[in-house]
Amino acid sequence: MLGARRRPKLALSEPSVLNYRVGLADIDMFGELNNARYFSYMELGRWDYSYRVGFIAMMRRHSWGVAVGGASVRYRRRIPLFARFTLSTQFICHDGRWFYFLQEFHARERICASALLKVCATSRDGLVPATEVIARFDGEVPDDRIPEWVQAWIDTEGMRPWASDA
Repeated sequence: MLGARRRPKLALSEPSVLNYRVGLADIDMFGELNNARYFSYMELGRWDYSYRVGFIAMMRRHSWGVAVGGASVRYRRRIPLFARFTLSTQFICHDGRWFYFLQEFHARERICASALLKVCATSRDGLVPATEVIARFDGEVPDDRIPEWVQAWIDTEGMRPWASDA
């Protein structure tokens, strides 16, 4: 958050790109970035993005929070100890209820991991629909078409069985 204040503001359609290096606290027993740490870095990326597009200020004004409702990650290449890598965070679309983000890890100019996440704003009353958040947003809003691959993920997630709440 402190670093985001020094970086330029972003439009909703622009990606946030952060640079990191794998440290000793980031690795697993194989000496590479641990899969749980990917999620920690992705959270930092979403906070940076949210601050720079103005979402954090809007959250404060409306006493909103944020929740992640799902994630799908593809790991392609390992990121070893002390390797430099970049994390990009980009808003893709919304479905009226949720926002969808693409987050990608690159090292040596090659993709290492890619994640699709669905995220929402929350209030004391529960989920704040994406349409309400967008309506209150002060910046330019990209078109709201859902890419086919994101819609396929949404549809597939809707078919997953859930244990009963009994």
